[in-house]
Amino acid sequence: MTQSKFIHYLKQKNINPNVFLSASAMIAAIIAVAVIAPKWADGALKSLQAAIVNNGSWYYILTVAVILITTVYLSLSRYGNIKLGLDHSKPEYSDFSWFAMLFSAGMGIGLMFFGVAEPVMHFLSPPLGEGGNVQAAREAMRLTFFHWGLHAWAIYAIVALILAYFAYRHHLPLTLRSALYPLIGERIYGKWGDAVDVFAVVGTLFGVATSLGYGVLQVNTGLNYLLPNLIQVNIPTQIVLIIVVSGLATLSVTSGLDKGVKFLSELNIGLAVLLLLFVLLTGSTVFLLQAFVQNVGTYASNIVGMTFNMYAYQKTDWFGGWTILYWGWWLSWSPFVGLFIAKVSRGRTIREFVAGVLLVPTGFTFLWMTVFGNSAIDMILNRGITQLGDVVNKDVSLALFAMFEHLPMSGILMTIALLMVVVFFVTSADSGALVMDMLCANGEGSKGLMYRIFWSSSAGLVAIVLLLAGGLGALQTMTIASALPFVTVLMVATYGLMKALRVDAEKLEVQQLSLTTPLPAMGSGAWRERLRVMMDYPNRERVAQFIDDTVQAACKDVAAELANNGVKADVMAESGRVSLLIYQGDKVDFIYKVKAIGHIRPEFASPSMTESHAPEEQKYYRAEVYLTQGGQDYDIMAWTKEGVINDIIQQYHTHMHFLHRIR
Repeated sequence: MTQSKFIHYLKQKNINPNVFLSASAMIAAIIAVAVIAPKWADGALKSLQAAIVNNGSWYYILTVAVILITTVYLSLSRYGNIKLGLDHSKPEYSDFSWFAMLFSAGMGIGLMFFGVAEPVMHFLSPPLGEGGNVQAAREAMRLTFFHWGLHAWAIYAIVALILAYFAYRHHLPLTLRSALYPLIGERIYGKWGDAVDVFAVVGTLFGVATSLGYGVLQVNTGLNYLLPNLIQVNIPTQIVLIIVVSGLATLSVTSGLDKGVKFLSELNIGLAVLLLLFVLLTGSTVFLLQAFVQNVGTYASNIVGMTFNMYAYQKTDWFGGWTILYWGWWLSWSPFVGLFIAKVSRGRTIREFVAGVLLVPTGFTFLWMTVFGNSAIDMILNRGITQLGDVVNKDVSLALFAMFEHLPMSGILMTIALLMVVVFFVTSADSGALVMDMLCANGEGSKGLMYRIFWSSSAGLVAIVLLLAGGLGALQTMTIASALPFVTVLMVATYGLMKALRVDAEKLEVQQLSLTTPLPAMGSGAWRERLRVMMDYPNRERVAQFIDDTVQAACKDVAAELANNGVKADVMAESGRVSLLIYQGDKVDFIYKVKAIGHIRPEFASPSMTESHAPEEQKYYRAEVYLTQGGQDYDIMAWTKEGVINDIIQQYHTHMHFLHRIR
């Protein structure tokens, strides 16, 4: 098949050749370097990571803080009511299915790997001070919560929010290129957009491959724990396990999102709850519940200080090896996880989306880390099981299984945990394949199953090659280093999102105003006068004449009728301005005022106006209504007198209802 025919074939399958071929070539080149010169690659990338930690850590800390603050602001502000989709959109998935899928894709496997290991490691070797005591235990849980809490999910949330908003609200492709739309506009469909999507494909594939490569170590050690005579911890066993997991992921990805990924995610969240409850109820239940409440309180009361703590006044390698490593890792995974979350979040409001993505997974993560982390620390600190700490220091992948040895029914617990690890791997791999397929197929997905199978198989193949070449460590470093340019793009895209949301919010407010603004009573032919006024942008003299004649007459008629009913009212007028004041005794008086307000004539109305006319001639005027609380931002120019009277009565009725509510 010639090159032109192959490209034509790809387009028939809805594949973007520029993205698919460029990403495949780049992946092959990186693998070749890792295989041919693994030591050189590892050394070069570690030097790059050290340079980033030494010189750019402040940038990571600041930008992640901005992301968290922005995400929370969006949920609490007026933008929270905007839907990720058209106004009539409804969520495609139930809350449970939604939570399960975003949790499994986000960090489910990380909880299995680090749920015991990280708290114990911080407990034994805190960043400052002595380890192994009560203070170190408190500090260990505080740091663990910090690394796995709101900051991580805010990074995923902002990427998902940007992609979902522009895809579902503005009909742009559901790919990473759409995040750049506020910056480069229609050029996202050219080479710059292709380059961004290639970056996302490469990052996603290597992120999934790295996860497979490292995670399979835990499965291997777990099986060795259960079946020491049958399963050995070695490279051949790990390769077989990667092939099995990749095969299961391929089967899942061929089933589609609604069957494969959804089913496995729900299965895993069910197993996670079962395992969590078992450890909670068979362990020190009261202590764990007390620790959970205290851990959450400590996290909440220290979140600002932890967010901006750079350890600037203490010299410690811990900061770069933990916090910066985590921030880089979450950022490097955010294109993949963010795109997947966006895929399953259509129809939710921004407020509902942020609350769901931030609070629910974070709450479950905190409970998980408390039950498993505090249980392990309690075994070491209070029950004398110090060998658990030795095991964690020696091999992190053994941490979870070593703790299970000291709980009842340890064999069953290990079996459930292993099943969970495998299912988490499968959901990460098949959701990653779906995301890569979307990135290469204009955000819609390719026609047929071949390309989804290609990406799920590629993740396993890359993991095997790098495992044999010993390049996984270098790959992890590269993934983290790639977060530096991405976070800069993300900051600018977030600014673009805020600009777009502001326009959307203004439009919604205008629509709501049009629903509450009274329609004027019109005589025969009056609507033509209103339409003519709207089209020709009246000057001040015409608007002032309307206010002096029609509006003043309407106010006087209302004042006279009020006087007949024993209510005192005054009308005050000057050229281009009239006010009706209705006295309410010791309550808040009612004021209805109409003024001639000037505005710059829009360019679409008179393209050459700004060049050929004086500043005053560039203006047009509106007869705007003001109440006690200020301007109401609607125009009554050319309404009939009956229409103005109806407006006054409706606003007065609203004022009387207000007085009734505060009596």
